[in-house]
Amino acid sequence: MGLGRSSLIGSDTQLNQRSYYEASVDRGAGWPALQGQVGVDVVVVGGGFAGLSAAIELADRGLSVALLEADRICSGASGRNGGQAIVGYASGQGTLQAQLGRADARRLWNWSLEAIALIDARIARFGIDCDRMNGYLYVADSPRKADKLRAELEQMEREYGLACTQVSGEAVQQYIRSPRYCAVGHENVSGHLHPLKYGLGLAQAARTLGVQLFEHSVVVDLQRGDSVTAITAHGSVRARFAVLAGNCTLGEYGPRIAPQIRARIMPVGTYVVATPPLSVELCNSLIPTRSAVCDNNFALDYFRFSADHRMLFGGRVSYTTRTPADLEASMRVRMARVFPQLQSVPLEFVWGGFVDISMNRAPDFGRVADNLYYLQGFSGHGVALTGLAGQMVAEAIAGQAERFDLFARLRHHNFPGGSALRAPTLALAMWFQQLRDLL
Repeated sequence: MGLGRSSLIGSDTQLNQRSYYEASVDRGAGWPALQGQVGVDVVVVGGGFAGLSAAIELADRGLSVALLEADRICSGASGRNGGQAIVGYASGQGTLQAQLGRADARRLWNWSLEAIALIDARIARFGIDCDRMNGYLYVADSPRKADKLRAELEQMEREYGLACTQVSGEAVQQYIRSPRYCAVGHENVSGHLHPLKYGLGLAQAARTLGVQLFEHSVVVDLQRGDSVTAITAHGSVRARFAVLAGNCTLGEYGPRIAPQIRARIMPVGTYVVATPPLSVELCNSLIPTRSAVCDNNFALDYFRFSADHRMLFGGRVSYTTRTPADLEASMRVRMARVFPQLQSVPLEFVWGGFVDISMNRAPDFGRVADNLYYLQGFSGHGVALTGLAGQMVAEAIAGQAERFDLFARLRHHNFPGGSALRAPTLALAMWFQQLRDLL
């Protein structure tokens, strides 16, 4: 989800060397670091999905673009997330409707459908091979959560037209062969892909459109005025406009870039494991539709099969910026709780890192100044929404800001506790929510 740094602050730096995604691609030599002075129309800070999408859309509109990535392209959450491309917003439509009204909430819903379609359009246009599949399962593990899931999906079908097949009881086994779940909803709008393959494909596409890509180019300062100058250790980019798409990393790498928006997002550690390749027969028996799956707990599990038949299982979260000490063992337990059939299957890859969340889980897009835009707060829905965000910020810079400004109307609050206490405060609140999941 271009939403965070690939390494984990204060944690085992070897963790992300065990990423299945990194092991299954050939990055090649990569892109150079910025050296010297560059002048362009727009400088984009952040080389994840949002930044790359913005760069592509801006270049399509005839603007010259330079993109600065602090590490490697898609080394953050865009290159290591669960790969689930989900329609809608993590906040739910209720939050959007309460702030914007029914009509504008419906517009945002329709744009999230466009975000899914945009993924497929870019895959087709640029020939990106990224294991794209449609199909999504919403699952519930208790009668109370099944009632909640049923009500939400019925509302989404009634008010927003999301066609979803719902089953409960023994019929659940037709969609997912697990003893854990008592209800399931299946829809074919959402789906999944290999996020790093997709991100590297976007980077190649941006380059063919003339975008200048720079890796290992940390922005340490941003000088504002009629023009914007992004300064790195060995160079600078002067531009008429800037787009900040670094999310969690803006505070980590460059605290002077945009301190006024940092307090509105929180870095949350998320983790994924991968098994060795399994038999096709076993995969098809466990999830016959080969859909992506996510439960409706607050601290959720999400999983899917890769194109080479591995179980990719995500879960556990850390609100303290430290990797759980028992991560691999605990992830094995979570996976076996869902699929006892995999209890003896080893884990070949374990990886993780930060994603960013906003207080209300709604995306946070806006302006710091007339020529300085930012995109953040994707809150776990970044695979699809980052593409939409990049498209809309390019529209705004080109003079068509209606869609961007509707998102900018969403109200966001700082996380409580300031820089010292907000992580412990959030951890306590999340512990309470996880306790409720068990009831």
